[in-house]
Amino acid sequence: MVTSAVARETVFALRRQIAKIEGTLPERLADPGAEAIVLRGNGRVLGTADRAVTGVPSLDEALGGGLPKAALTEIHGRQIRDAASATGFVLALAGLLMGQPSAKQPMPLLWVGTGSMFAEAGFPYMHGISSLFGIAPQSMLFAEAPQPVDALWIAEEAAALKMLAAVILELPGNPRHLDLTATRRLHRRAAEAGRPVFLLRHSAEIESTAAPLRFVVTPAPAGMRRFLGRPLAGSIGPPAFTVDLHKNRLAPPARFILEWNAHERSFEQRTAEFQDGTQDPVALAPLSQRGTDMAATAGARMAFDLFRFTAAGRQS
Repeated sequence: MVTSAVARETVFALRRQIAKIEGTLPERLADPGAEAIVLRGNGRVLGTADRAVTGVPSLDEALGGGLPKAALTEIHGRQIRDAASATGFVLALAGLLMGQPSAKQPMPLLWVGTGSMFAEAGFPYMHGISSLFGIAPQSMLFAEAPQPVDALWIAEEAAALKMLAAVILELPGNPRHLDLTATRRLHRRAAEAGRPVFLLRHSAEIESTAAPLRFVVTPAPAGMRRFLGRPLAGSIGPPAFTVDLHKNRLAPPARFILEWNAHERSFEQRTAEFQDGTQDPVALAPLSQRGTDMAATAGARMAFDLFRFTAAGRQS
């Protein structure tokens, strides 16, 4: 019995050492007598202390315990018009990692983008960021670069700094310099500095990157606010996101409909509810890149019966 236990521990140690040398894909390793840990391709072992919980148990489980605090995470908006949702999702993740505001001066968050990207998607509104995501205006730094290659250089240099809470790199499309090698540098520097780097991409084709996680974010219909446990008619609920976990080395692809709770600073999962009380089932696989989803999406609904018009065209 003792020999068998020693053999298991020896095999476990050898697997970890080989994975570090080869830089292979991460696997979930069960250490005898210890909690599960995650070994990433860069050879760094992550535990629960290296992750931030999102507040959604199913999402945290798929992520191996939460969002990694020292890694490159990729967030895609399918189109430029989805920039608000994708950016809001990134700020929510950054708010989770930065934690609740304290009396001490928080470490700054650096947001890097190009002048054309800020002009297209809009410059961040600090009052809204502070009230929704708990990120103080004095802890936000912005770097506006003339070209994507300049923004990428700034982000790479900033990713190695330990005095930053996080780095957001916002780029449109598929810049030529944003290749696999560049994302490897970003991921490596984030791991060495122990800080997260978020690659926020708008209207970009999916391509190979070194990011262990890739989220594809689109806006979801806002639900109704709840009062005394019941939906409040005519109200608009918190911001909602349809999040496809498109790339994940620890679990299969999955889709989540998340609401951001600005008071608790956490996500809440929900299913889409129609006016008749039925729920829209959520697909477990992301949309195909070469075709449409097999399940037809539900279109927008308008409550025409709320208004009545007379023959003269006036609302009654």
